[in-house]
Amino acid sequence: MRHPETQYLDLMAHLLEQGDKRTDRTGVGTLSSFGAMMRFDLSDGSFPILTTKRVYWKLAIKEMLWFLTGQTNIRPLLQENVRIWTDWPLKKYREATGSDISQADFEARIVADENFAREWGDLGPVYGKQWRRWADANGTEHDQIAEVIATLRTNPTSRRMLFHAWNVPELPEMALPPCHMVYQFHVSGPRNGGQDGADPRSRLNLLVYQRSCDVLLGLPFNLVGGAALLAMVAQQVGMDMGELVWVGGDVHLYLNHVEQAKQQLKRSPTQLPRLSLSRQPASLDEYHIDDFVVSGYEPHPAIQADVAV
Repeated sequence: MRHPETQYLDLMAHLLEQGDKRTDRTGVGTLSSFGAMMRFDLSDGSFPILTTKRVYWKLAIKEMLWFLTGQTNIRPLLQENVRIWTDWPLKKYREATGSDISQADFEARIVADENFAREWGDLGPVYGKQWRRWADANGTEHDQIAEVIATLRTNPTSRRMLFHAWNVPELPEMALPPCHMVYQFHVSGPRNGGQDGADPRSRLNLLVYQRSCDVLLGLPFNLVGGAALLAMVAQQVGMDMGELVWVGGDVHLYLNHVEQAKQQLKRSPTQLPRLSLSRQPASLDEYHIDDFVVSGYEPHPAIQADVAV
């Protein structure tokens, strides 16, 4: 059986060999391809953290937990030492003020000064706002994720169990329009119909559609975040984990990531780690990073690369 991570490596190799060289918003340039899919069977407890380079999986899960709070300011992230969203407000601050403040000094000021954070640390109505507080034309807020969980409990064969963040009127206000933009859930019956000693519980599957995907830096985090969300929701509705299906639209490798990609492709995957949850909180809003226990993660060394902003 092929290692599940081979799907990721094949995608990266395809971009290097056949990617369309394109200009892009950042000015860096990409090798791009349109349309990709990967499937990860998580029913055995495996967790899709790449092993051909070290992925700082706690950062990815902390980001997902932050999304679930509905917050849009980077201050709570920085308080958890998560710096993956700083580039966008920092760029905005430098352009608006003419300051050449360092990232470290900017982050320190965001953490220390709540008023400064309120003015310069907000990303606009990004993921969490749309997931948990989507405002309709009348100003009524809708918690899309709560509605999905309620439907999973009452009508698990529904084909309408999804949430998304592509809120057209609010896109101009966002620091970055949503990349991983649609999450759809699907419930499968128990394996073998619950016979022959098989677990009789249903399995929960999740499909994530990503319109734009930075394959080297973004996708490893997106896989971890999606799998963590699937684990939490499955636990909350009393189901086992099934498949994580990832679908990409414009999948690309930035031109300043080419050498790093070649380095990663020389490595062979090791066994995927396992994930367990140490407790079952009363609701999806009560998880924290210590609830996620990852065992058996033995990756190759990290590969450094710059984010294109």
